[in-house]
Order: sequence, then structure tokens, then C-alpha cells
Amino acid sequence: MPRSRSHSIFRTHFPLPARSQNNSKAVVIAAISGRALATAARRAGYRALVADMFCDADTMELADRAIRLPGNLHSGIDGTRMIDTLTELTEGEEPLAIVCGSGFERLPGTLDRIARNFPLAGNSGDAVRRVKDPETFAADCAALGIPHPELRREPPADPENWLVKTAGAAGGTHIHRATGDATKAGRYFQRFIPGKSISALFVGDGSSARIVGFSRQFLSPTASAPYRYGGAVRLRRFDRKDAAMIGSWLNALTARAGLVGLCSADFIRNENGYHLLEINPRPGATLDIFDTDEAPLMEAHLRASRGESHRLPGFSDCMASMIAYAEKPIPSFPQMAWPEWVADRQSAGSRLDAGDPVCTIFANGPSAHVAQHALNRRVRELQRQWAGDPS
Repeated sequence: MPRSRSHSIFRTHFPLPARSQNNSKAVVIAAISGRALATAARRAGYRALVADMFCDADTMELADRAIRLPGNLHSGIDGTRMIDTLTELTEGEEPLAIVCGSGFERLPGTLDRIARNFPLAGNSGDAVRRVKDPETFAADCAALGIPHPELRREPPADPENWLVKTAGAAGGTHIHRATGDATKAGRYFQRFIPGKSISALFVGDGSSARIVGFSRQFLSPTASAPYRYGGAVRLRRFDRKDAAMIGSWLNALTARAGLVGLCSADFIRNENGYHLLEINPRPGATLDIFDTDEAPLMEAHLRASRGESHRLPGFSDCMASMIAYAEKPIPSFPQMAWPEWVADRQSAGSRLDAGDPVCTIFANGPSAHVAQHALNRRVRELQRQWAGDPS
């Protein structure tokens, strides 16, 4: 649970990368989980000041300062306390930019307030409103000729062919098959499209988009959250015709909504082609598997937010990441010797409920299949350790 704001700033002395010694600028990260963005900031040579809901071991090592983001995982970020929190975090600093990650899709008004008080690098409240309002986004897709699933607010006559979602939500836990009605505020129905999940990471400059790369996403379903996000694998190859078509769609949407910085687009691919499900107007869950030392994506994000271009990375293999969740409650998480292929490490002594994230696991391979197989093996190895199974 979030700590009180009066005792929430932590300081560490994690050594900065060599190339950041001459760069004293700080980048502020605000997100439900800020570790990946803090890693990207450090890789690009910036100091990281982080506001997130976990302040886990990795984040504490990466950040010059870290503070608990106001709110909680159940109800989301408390936007009314955001400016006070960022003011406390940046006391004595003149940050280069504020970078907002997960959790702000439902808070465009908060983004507007942040932009009035700090240098915001990323999408404005107006851009987020445009792509996260279901009806507006559907109308934009229709006007641009981009296939997009049918949506409605009224319960459908054939609910078995529909999903129910929450506008602006992320992570997949809000998505269910439409067995009831969408009576809660922000809920809507979207026609179910079978197929494979594909995501495109791209950088917008307000008028055009450049694709960083493509990934295939996979789920980690539970009975109560059948569409919970599990992970993703970066694809080494992608059909050039498909990439060009998707690139033209993203160019048009970027210009229409004024998208800037790192964003992602989620698609379903089946025998009828690609269907765009949504745009995530911020650096997303696949940042880790695309970021490189040679072309750091935080630099691309910051430059794009200023209307400048930056070199994007290239890839010679496949990299995958997976969130490992607690399958049952853990009253006190054990002390563990974490391997180097783990991030977002759970702190010893933490209390976890069933379904809480424990860590993020990474693996590389010459193909997506090999990388995912390595992930599955590694998550089983770690689960045995924190369950106390010596086998």
C-alpha cells in the first residue's frame, strides 16, 4: 500500500553509467510501475527521479530519488495529489522533463495540470482524450479506412461475440467476455475479433510516425482476468508489405491526434488481415525488449516531444519479457538470490496477494519460439524458489 507522502522520498547511490557523468539533467518518471522508464532514462545518460506505486528494489537502485505515487492499484492514480507529489520529488531540481507512463490513460486532465507546472515530454491531455475515447477513436479509424472492431454502449443481443472493456484502462485485467451489461461508468462493448495479438512500438512527432519494431503479445489468464497481460516477444522479421500498411495507418492517426513520443498500437491479425484495437499514447510494456545502448529510446522520446528526430535501434534476434505473478498469497516473500535475467524484483518480507506481480523475466533467442520457451523455463525455476520447493 502507498506510504504517506511525508516519509516517501528515498535516496540511493547507484553509480551512474559512464556516459552520464557529464549530464546532470534529471528526467522525472511518473507511472504505476516506473522501473522500465527509469532504466531507459539511465541508459540514455540521465538521472532518474521516480514516482510509482512499488518503489521495488530495482527502482530504488536506479533512481536518485523515488516516491510513492498517490493512489493504489485498485482505484488507480489519485490525480488530485499529483502536482504536490511531483513538487516534493523535484525539490531543488530543474528536471529536463516529466515522462508519464502507465496509469495516465484515464487522467488527461491530470496531464493538463502537469503540463502547466512542469515540462511534459509526451502526449497532451487532448491527444490522450482523442485516442482513448472509444467513440472518437472508432470514428477516426473509420474516416482513415483503418479496420477497427465494432463498438457499442448498449448490451448486444449476442454477448458471446463481444467483449466488455473500460475506456482508458490498461493491462488487460479490465477486459471480459460480455456476459453482462456495461453499467459501470466508462464501460463499453467491443466486438470480439479472433486471431493473434501483434503490437507496434512507434515514435510520433505530432505529424508522422516512425516504427521502432513489432512484437507478439501473450496472455497470463486467470478465472477472474481472462485477458491479463502476460508478456511479449520482439519479432526479428516482419512482412514488409504489412509493415508499410501499418506504418501508413500510424502516420495518419499520429497526424490526426497530434501524437508525440513513444506510443504503441495493438492489433489482432487473422485471415481477414489486421484490426487495430487501440493506441497506447505513452511508453508501454514492451519498452524493455526494444531499448538498446546504441540507440536509447528515452532519447528518441524526449527528442520527438520537442519535434526532433533521433536514430532508432535495429535488432538481430528476438527478445522476450514475461511478468511472473503470485499464484497464491505469500505472507512474507522470501530472501532470494535473483538471477541477472530478472527485473522488478520483489523485496524480501513483502506481503503479496494472489495475482500480484512478483518480477519481470527476460530471455533472448534466435526466434520468438526459442525466446518464449526460455521464459517459461525460467518462470518455473523462480516459482519453485519462492514457493520453497527445492526440486
